[in-house]
Amino acid sequence: MTPSIPIPKPAPLNLHYALSKEQAAISKQLITNFDQGIDTLVYAVCGAGKTEMVYGVLSHAIEKGCHVGFAIPRKDVVIELYWRLKEAFPQNRMVAVYGQHASALVGDIVLLTTHQLYRYPHYFDLLVMDEIDAFPYRGNETLVALCRRAIRGHSVLMSATPSQELLHQYQTEKGKALLELRTRFHGKPIPVPRVKVLPRFLQWVYTAFLLRRYQREGKPCLVFAATKDQAESVYRFLSFFLKNGNYVHSSREGRDEIVKCFKQGKYHYLVSTSVLERGITVKKLQVVLLSADEEEIYRSAALIQMAGRAGRKWDAPTGEVWFLAEEENQEIKRAMEEIRYCNTFL
Repeated sequence: MTPSIPIPKPAPLNLHYALSKEQAAISKQLITNFDQGIDTLVYAVCGAGKTEMVYGVLSHAIEKGCHVGFAIPRKDVVIELYWRLKEAFPQNRMVAVYGQHASALVGDIVLLTTHQLYRYPHYFDLLVMDEIDAFPYRGNETLVALCRRAIRGHSVLMSATPSQELLHQYQTEKGKALLELRTRFHGKPIPVPRVKVLPRFLQWVYTAFLLRRYQREGKPCLVFAATKDQAESVYRFLSFFLKNGNYVHSSREGRDEIVKCFKQGKYHYLVSTSVLERGITVKKLQVVLLSADEEEIYRSAALIQMAGRAGRKWDAPTGEVWFLAEEENQEIKRAMEEIRYCNTFL
């Protein structure tokens, strides 16, 4: 696309809450960095409120007449973020671009999957990139190149689990800055996972035991499975003992509606692959991760993200997280160490 002539316009924020002291400091620094031409990496834990911290710089850029984009690797998160930003910026036009949803390409804020960046060469004066550590962006040189080509101004990258290489780059290179936040916005600890070593089938039995308790306590549960086949098999097993559940994976028809019903409390539990490791927040959510020692699927970054689904609400900052495995491997230990380390900042 060819950039249009910049048109400054008001972008008042509609927030029903105040940022924490730490969030507000990062929000202010992002605006300063943008004005000074500095690219920023925000390294913040799951549940720190990364999206809320960039509202200020988004508003600032719109008011300067800049072309603003917000890119995320996964379509599901783009859709959820669209509605959040639409509420936060009621006077501005949001446009969501993903898959076959590309009839409108221009708005005050363009929300898009990283694959759709090919449509915007040298277009964005400000491009916010969230979940840069997520599949399919991480390690994909083509998508990284598309991101660089789409930026004609400056960027804000965000991640809870950035690579050491990226951290070093933003700590040492001129024109780049690293901002860190190791605590959640509500100031409570990140739930530390409990590890239970069990044979594969007994993991399913133990999950049924946990789900019965959570149902009595009125707490929803997200059960992560390693593969699509395992998700379907686990759900069939659990459904013999527990009603009001469902399952999703990347090929599941009606996935968006199923997830919506889960958020609304119509299902007590949901079995999912890593397709829901990010971008889902449910009050009182408990998390069970099956086959947590599958190293080809669950690296420490993914384990941290999945554990990070619990305790994300201001009025429900706690929750149980279970890693069920046949052995406690190094990836599990790394994830546990990182979570405990972040909790030391409280």
